[in-house]
Parts: sequence; C-alpha cells; structure tokens
Amino acid sequence: MPTRTTVARHIIDTLHASGVQRVYGLPGDSLNGVTDAIRQTDGVDWVITRHEEAAAFAASAEASLTGNLTVCAGSCGPGNLHLINGLFDAQRSGVPVLALAAHIPSEEIGTGYFQETHPQELFRECSVYAEHVSSAEQAPRLLRIAMRAAIEKRGVAVLVLPGDVALEEITAEAAAIRPTASAVVPAEEDLARAVRALDGCEDVTILAGAGCAGAHDELLEIAETLKAPIVHAMRGKEWVEHDNPYDVGMTGLLGFSSGYRAMMAAETLLVLGSDLPYQQFYPDATVIQVDIRGDRIGRRTPVEVPLVGGVGETIRALLPRLRTHTGRKHLDGATKHYAKTRRTLDDLATPSKRTIHPQYLTRLIDEAADDDAVFLPDVGSPVIWAARYLTMNGRRRIVGSFTHGSMANALPQAIGAQAASPGRQVIALAGDGGLSMLMGELLTLVEHDLPVKVVVFNNASYNFVEVEMKADGFVNFGTDLSNPDFSKVAEACGLAGFRADKSKDLAGTVKRFLAHDGPALLEVEVERQELTIPPSISAAQAKGFTLYSLRTVLSGRGDELVDLAKANLRQLF
Repeated sequence: MPTRTTVARHIIDTLHASGVQRVYGLPGDSLNGVTDAIRQTDGVDWVITRHEEAAAFAASAEASLTGNLTVCAGSCGPGNLHLINGLFDAQRSGVPVLALAAHIPSEEIGTGYFQETHPQELFRECSVYAEHVSSAEQAPRLLRIAMRAAIEKRGVAVLVLPGDVALEEITAEAAAIRPTASAVVPAEEDLARAVRALDGCEDVTILAGAGCAGAHDELLEIAETLKAPIVHAMRGKEWVEHDNPYDVGMTGLLGFSSGYRAMMAAETLLVLGSDLPYQQFYPDATVIQVDIRGDRIGRRTPVEVPLVGGVGETIRALLPRLRTHTGRKHLDGATKHYAKTRRTLDDLATPSKRTIHPQYLTRLIDEAADDDAVFLPDVGSPVIWAARYLTMNGRRRIVGSFTHGSMANALPQAIGAQAASPGRQVIALAGDGGLSMLMGELLTLVEHDLPVKVVVFNNASYNFVEVEMKADGFVNFGTDLSNPDFSKVAEACGLAGFRADKSKDLAGTVKRFLAHDGPALLEVEVERQELTIPPSISAAQAKGFTLYSLRTVLSGRGDELVDLAKANLRQLF
C-alpha cells in the first residue's frame, strides 16, 4: 500500500530502491527536506563537498566507473548553478547523473526574489531532461521520468524542486528504476554495404573509442580478419590498449606519430564507437562508422557506410560475412612504426640530474600503482602524460574530462571514484593550476576518510596554455603561478604530504606515497619547458614556434629559449 510521506522522502526512497547509495552536494535551506530525508535513510549517504562543481564531477566519475545512476544536489540559485560545469562533463561523457536543483519558494518564482534563477532553462543545454516540479502531485511521476531519461539516454537529468514542494506530503510508493538491456544490430542491407567496402580493399585501419567497452575480444577478432592496425582515441585507451597485438597507439592532439600514420595510410577507416573530434586527424578514405547513437555518425568526417548498433553486436554480425584478408603489409608497417615510436617515448621517461621530466614521474606512478588502480588526470599536461605513459591492462581504469575538457577535474572526480570503490587505489594526477582551482576538496578527502592519492605536477604555470601560445607564436604571458608548498598545504588539511625535487629521490618517494594508509599528496617540481610534441606538426605550428622564438628574444626573454632547448634536445633531435 502507498504510504503518506513528504516529496523529499519519496525521492530518497525511490533513489534507494533504485540502487543509489550516495548523494553529493552542499546543504542549504532550500535543500533541507532532501538532506533530512537522507539523514533518516539507511543506505544512502550524504557526501558533502566544498563546492557544488566538485559534487557534480564526483557524481560524473562514479557514473563513469560503475555505469549506474548517480546523484548530486545543490541549493537554490548560486548553489545549483555551481553544479553546471560538472554536469556538462557528465552530459558530454554520456554517463547517467540526476541533479536535484533546489528552487526558491513557489509563490516567489517570477518576482525577482532573493537568489532567484530559472534552473530548468539554465540547465537545458547540459541535460537530456530538465523540468520544474510545480506541485507535490507531479513529483513522483517527474522523478521517474527524469531517472529513466538519465539511465536510458546516458546523460544528465535535472529535477528542479522548490524547497516548499519538497516538504509537502503525498501518498506514493517508492519505485525501483533500473536500466534495461538490449542488443542493437544494423539492418541487413547496411551490413552488406559495410562488407562490400571492407572486402574491396586491403589497407584497413580501425579507430576504436569508448564504445568498444565490453567488446575487446570482438575487436581483436575483426582486426585479425581485416589485418587492420587499431588506433585508439583517449576515451578508448582503457578498453582497447591492453593485450592487443594490433594496437598502434593513439591519435588526436594527445596522441603520437604511429597512430597518426596508421590513420593517414588507410584506404578504408572503420570507426568503432569513437567520436574523435579533430577533423584534421581523419584520412581521405572510405569511412565506415559504427555507433549506438546514430546522431553521432558523420559529425567529424564524411561517412560512406553508417551503421547504428552496438560495437560488439555489430562486429559479431559482420564477421561471418567478411573475407579473411591475407596481406599484412599495412598492419606490419604500422606495428613496426609503433614499436619504434614507443621506444622513443619510453626513452623520454628517464631520470635527469638537472630536472624531473613529467614523463619520468608518470612512468614511476604507472609502475608502482596497483593492477586495478583508477587514474584521474587533470586536463592539460597531466592528461598528455597519462595518455602516453599509463599502462592499461583490462582492470585499471582511467577517467577524466576528456570531451568537455575542464580544468580541475582530477581531484573532485577522485572523490566520486573512491566513494564508489572504497578498497581500490585511486590516483589523481593533478596540475598545479587544476589543484589550486578546487583545492578545498582536499578537505573533503579528509572529512570522508577517502584514501585518494593526489600527485601534483608542479611546473609553476598554466603549462598547456604556454605550449599553445608557443605554437601560435605568442610570447608566454599571464601563465605564471605563484604556488604554495602544496605538500605543506596538504598536511595542514590533514593529508600526508610528500615532496620530491630530484630525480634520484623520486622512485622511493613515489612508493612511500602510494603505500600510505589514507589520503596523501605528492608534490613534484617538474620541468616547465617540457614540450608536448603533437603527432603531426603543421606548417602553421612550425611558423608559430619560429615567431615565438623571435618575439621571445625581442622581448628580452631569450633565456627561455635556452631553457626550452635544455629540456627538449632529447626529443627534438
């Protein structure tokens, strides 16, 4: 029998019945009904963060790791608006998140009341569903719709809830909203077109992305049938790279030359569950694209054969129809080039008496981390080193703001990753700029006893922005950071603080840091002038570096060129 309860309690009971274990957010008077309902509910935790943006990032990371619906909440006006950046990340990453956006009292809406906004309009662009609950009777139905939208559309649903409505009583029964399972396979005629295109050429390259999750065996089987090298995008790294003799590395701005070369040498490109956004990294080739979301097909490059379906299901449907290719020239050339490129990259991840190269730090973290560690790199230079030096093995995970590209994602996402996986090693690879943007979340780690390990790549700058300036020919300006001793800041917050300034001390410090029982931070002063060489340098970029050199000398900062040369001679020559 339905029971008499408040709207807020019904929401929390429904979330609990649906498997939600925690809600991330900050308290506020308009959220009092919701937080009090959580207080009274065993099995649902209230995870307080120091900023609502961190709450949304934490929810996004938990959803990325588990695939399950996660929840964040913000009080009216500024409180829920702070969620928006983290919700954009969740929406663009395609993970299911429900945001409870509290609102001002119902009778005051439209009067210009204190903290008044119109959240359902403001959140529209970063959601698959955003609606205002205008009466208590609406609440159960709109909640079910919002949850189902987030789960089935793999995105953000926002429920705008006035504080007074949350406290009203209703008669309703909690519902369990669970994901459904289905297999999506392209139509026969579309499969036949794909077979004709693949059978009619020899030089096939596969671009594999996050859509290959759960289809690793099928991916290797079709690569063997087609004798095709596999290039992966950043979001595909954790699903594609491991135990893969056909892997030839990554392409895109974070990638390296072997992945770029294998793409550009293709006569036919088979895109499997990837939405790599950079047009300049696609070849002039026949393109077959497989994606479960048909609206994503053809967004980046013209596609001759669109296939709407799951990657695993589609490959299984294609394999019996395909001829087995025998020529290995394209594949062998690509794998040989990858082996050479990999050796070159690994040669850069070595100790130096003069400085600490970020490649070396990342390699040591990779070697010392657990076999099932979760890595969360900040957008900027840390994500480049993660892309090139973290080894995936099918058990490790790597989560980041890879599509939205927001700074300061690593630490707050680590909160969600660790809360969802209490016994798992969680490592945030933070930039100094990214960490300082949401540094208050160090307190969240301590408050909730989350044993996250935070690595700070301290180069005293917005480093990736500096590289972009150099590439465009601009003298670096406005990118300097006056940083504190982050290890001391960590200790003041209640974490264990570690610091390394010399390569010879780094390996031992990394091991002690990762072995610490509890939250810890390791600060490493890394080479500021390290260049992140892209997989292909355009004429415009080469011109930009020349202009940068000239302008730097003319501005009286020629010593920067000396430092740049010292740091990068090993990879430039």
